[in-house]
Amino acid sequence: MAIVAVGQMTSTASMAHNLKQCQLLVKKAVKAGAKALFLPEASDWISSSPQETLSLVKPVTESPFVLGLQAEAKREKLPIHVGIHEPGSDPQKVKNTVVWIDENGEITQRYQKIHLFDVEIKDGPVLKESNSVEPGTKILPPFQTPVGKVASTICFDLRFPEITLALKRQGAEIITFPSAFTVPTGKDHWEILLRARAIETQCYVIAAAQVGKHNEMRTSYGHSMIVDPWGRILADVGGKEDEPEIATATIDRELLKKIKTEMPLLRRTDVYPEV
Repeated sequence: MAIVAVGQMTSTASMAHNLKQCQLLVKKAVKAGAKALFLPEASDWISSSPQETLSLVKPVTESPFVLGLQAEAKREKLPIHVGIHEPGSDPQKVKNTVVWIDENGEITQRYQKIHLFDVEIKDGPVLKESNSVEPGTKILPPFQTPVGKVASTICFDLRFPEITLALKRQGAEIITFPSAFTVPTGKDHWEILLRARAIETQCYVIAAAQVGKHNEMRTSYGHSMIVDPWGRILADVGGKEDEPEIATATIDRELLKKIKTEMPLLRRTDVYPEV
């Protein structure tokens, strides 16, 4: 068994401010005895325009946010899973990625968001992520960590069970959804989708979320959660936004085995194609 921490914060366009928030979350995770910390999508910054996005993006080797978080991970011997931005192959776009920083402060895994958030909510936000973000083209296989085999996805990927079913087939034990859900979609869909992904994959789900007002254009729903393979909510930070906060839960690999043994989900690939 291992304790994991899921973080919640309100990123702005200031990388220095956001790094301070993450440093506080690291301290809280270490104090709680966590063996890994999971942080939200776009922890490094959330901008108010595509132009601001392009002005902020830097390679990880030059990003004061990423370098600062690598130093934290190394100093505390705490692996950190965090959503960031990286330069795109198109100079007018960026990559929305999540990286795994190991206990030595090294970036050892990277996933680039596949499904981009292009929506128009009536009486709500109009967001076109594809205007400034370059989509990923492949799934990152689950990788071994001190808390189990972790599989990475990002935010809008949550709505596509195909990706998580593929990760389950590859041996995932923990599936992550670092996110910045809008308030309207969060209220109606966030918990339901997270629990559904946990139940259908029989995996733990860790979903670190942005919360509160980032700028005049963006507000996020919050409710960072950890869900067990039976679909039970083990931790929920709620809508707390006055300061960065964590919640913790224990990853029980025996429970993973028990659920898969007692309720095997045998696919009828003779009837329908394997996802």
